[in-house]
Amino acid sequence: MGAGLRLREAAPGDEALVLRFVRELAEYERLLHEVRATEEALHNSLFGTPPRGYALIAEEDGREVGLAVWFFTLSTFDGRPGLYVEDVFVTPAARGRGIGRAIFRDLARRALAADCTRMEWSVLDWNAPALRFYRAIGAQPVAGWTVQRLNGAALTALAA
Repeated sequence: MGAGLRLREAAPGDEALVLRFVRELAEYERLLHEVRATEEALHNSLFGTPPRGYALIAEEDGREVGLAVWFFTLSTFDGRPGLYVEDVFVTPAARGRGIGRAIFRDLARRALAADCTRMEWSVLDWNAPALRFYRAIGAQPVAGWTVQRLNGAALTALAA
């Protein structure tokens, strides 16, 4: 990791940058067709009252090279919060320089400062580089659990 790395809180005015990184991540994950976020929606989610999530921007030598988005969860078994990492993205040209590790270190520190008992995130099964990185920082898959999702028409139907 270069000495020129800076991690900063995303702030109002960063919505276009956050959206750009979200779209770049989605393109890498072959999910660009699923991105419906807008700058306004990101503003409301990240900077509204109350904020629904948080973001940080990684800058290297003054250039924006990465993004992390997270929110807090609650473990009823622990009776304490957890930190859920929604997205971490480092631009392809900036990978391999410790930026991802610095982001995860920062998030781990935030988790401990907030009395969290864990950090969790999801990863696509085919993303071997990400899986190798996660093993290298000590993360382990959660055996016996599968992510479930309710959205779109199914979410609306259930709510009706």
